[in-house]
Amino acid sequence: QLQLVETGGDLVQAGGSLRLSCAAAGFILHNYDVAWFRQAPGKEREGISCVSTSGVGAKYSDSVKGRFTISRDNGKNMFYLEMSSLKPEDTAVYYCAADWNPHRTVCTGVPLKRSFAHWGLGTQVTVSP
Repeated sequence: QLQLVETGGDLVQAGGSLRLSCAAAGFILHNYDVAWFRQAPGKEREGISCVSTSGVGAKYSDSVKGRFTISRDNGKNMFYLEMSSLKPEDTAVYYCAADWNPHRTVCTGVPLKRSFAHWGLGTQVTVSP
């Protein structure tokens, strides 16, 4: 059974940093595009970053560009989201997602929910003023 599990969510002060991790179980991430999404209370789930199977050419939403970095470690079957200069508006549940794309990446821009078949359950990030 394919499973993604996020860890690393926490309460942090504005200006601080966090690192989210996503571990894959039951499948090998090597041929999967991976992405991070977030959903704030009362808002739609939004894509914030994705990266293709090669790990290059990462894409970011304007809201996180320059502050967040996505990375992957196929050897560990994990990927990450490094978050810095956090703002209260970054408060949300963060979800990792993956989709099998060995030949053609879906990470051509900000990730779209409909492009990803596999999802984690989310981890809460709260940024205090």
